[in-house]
Amino acid sequence: MYTLELTLRYSPFPITIQKNEYDHIMQDFNEIKNAMHLTENTSLINLECEKIKGKLVSVLAKEIIAIQVYEKSAVAGGSKRPGFSLDS
Repeated sequence: MYTLELTLRYSPFPITIQKNEYDHIMQDFNEIKNAMHLTENTSLINLECEKIKGKLVSVLAKEIIAIQVYEKSAVAGGSKRPGFSLDS
């Protein structure tokens, strides 16, 4: 299971969706990344979570300030730590 996390301007809480396939999550990641490059972008980005059916979110592209993808690990029931860390 892969998680895509969006950090929004002026929001302390991230928005996350989960996908089963790496290719699917990277397709969404690249779509968002490309939309962030455009200046004066007023387009909406629509995302759907595969883990929780019916979880849909639309986000104004110009309000996204960061995105990250990480994989949920089945080992020890935990998950890989999001972001960049020197810890394993």
